[in-house]
Amino acid sequence: MGSVEVNAFLTHLAVEGRVSASTQNQALSALLFLYRELLERDLDLEAGWGALVLPHPLERKYRHANRQWGWQSVFPQRNRWKDAATAKEGRHHLDPSQVQKAVKQAVGRAGLIKPAGCQTFRHSFVTHWLERGQDIRTIQELMGHSDLNTTMIYTHVLKRGPMGVIN
Repeated sequence: MGSVEVNAFLTHLAVEGRVSASTQNQALSALLFLYRELLERDLDLEAGWGALVLPHPLERKYRHANRQWGWQSVFPQRNRWKDAATAKEGRHHLDPSQVQKAVKQAVGRAGLIKPAGCQTFRHSFVTHWLERGQDIRTIQELMGHSDLNTTMIYTHVLKRGPMGVIN
């Protein structure tokens, strides 16, 4: 089993198993541990499919950081790059504009009348969490809002006012 099968398994967990992102991360961590510690090999990191090149000072300070989960490309670009000087190959993170373009194309193919984009997912995320009564401070943190008033704007969708959420 290689990275293709691991990606297929994680996709299966998300799509058919409908597991949370944290469950997916736990499954990936378990698989990485299995490969690294028990099977003593990396999931195609040697081929450059997950590791990335860090800025030289970071690479020097944290020698193996490019192989750690936090530094790997979760959504890598399709095409690989090649460093002419070192002959190393790898992939960069997917550019956000590519995701935006893919969402726009999907909206078009779906025949949606109302405009929708990546921001729509953020609004949907907040709305559903508020409908479930999620703590407004947690939502604020997840959305990256520095001011609670920005998060509170979403409460108008509930038509319950600010008292419609748990604090």
